[in-house]
Amino acid sequence: MSKGHGAFVWYELMTTDTKAAEAFYDDVVGWNSVDSGMPGANYTLFNAGDVRVAGLMTMPENALKMNIPPAWLGYIGVDDVDIAAKKVAKLGGKVHREPEDIPSIGRFAIVTDPHGAVFALFKGAGDGEMPELAQNANGNIGWHELMAGDLATEFPFYQEMFGWKKDEGLDMGDMGIYQLFSHGGAQIGGMMTKPANVPAPPYWGFYFNVDALDAAIARSNAKGGKVVNGPMEVPGGAWVVNCVDPQGAYFNLVAMKR
Repeated sequence: MSKGHGAFVWYELMTTDTKAAEAFYDDVVGWNSVDSGMPGANYTLFNAGDVRVAGLMTMPENALKMNIPPAWLGYIGVDDVDIAAKKVAKLGGKVHREPEDIPSIGRFAIVTDPHGAVFALFKGAGDGEMPELAQNANGNIGWHELMAGDLATEFPFYQEMFGWKKDEGLDMGDMGIYQLFSHGGAQIGGMMTKPANVPAPPYWGFYFNVDALDAAIARSNAKGGKVVNGPMEVPGGAWVVNCVDPQGAYFNLVAMKR
């Protein structure tokens, strides 16, 4: 996965019922899931065509004890996980799981930004090129969105960590500014201060590309998903919807047509 320092390179769903989640996302997003074949690991891969885009695993015991709900986690590629983890701490974030190796896969750490939004740092073990999907390909993750504790302090944190660049800022009226950001010359996401009426703590959300939004919403509803916001049209002509899966994990869908 050689997208360079600061690119999102992997996504992972930790949930309470992996079999149900596997069937749900395969149907809603159009992924085909396969067992990872990693010895001793119950880990499922979600593929778009023959390209791996995300993983699925059971919530660890300690997370269940802490009442952490099922959630999607984004992995951001770095040049050196240990250096990046120290930098997170220096810039006011926290390291929740110290850097460790996944044999023959890579090295990772689980961290939070200064207001508590969780993400992972990752550096792959091999030099092998992973086949890459176009950002807007069906089944890929087309957009990354941070509901931030405070945009004014969070943006500089991510800028300093990953070299992300400020793109256009969209004025959302009472909700404040929705700040687009780019990496490697491409817009990859947006962030805004979390509206007061959103009950969750600050969090990263991920938008899965589908062919047509209404049909995907119907598939989600039929399998026990719930729409929490939308559908709505966004600048650039795409349509989005914010949802919760049957186990309670937030996810989002994006399509160029209803």
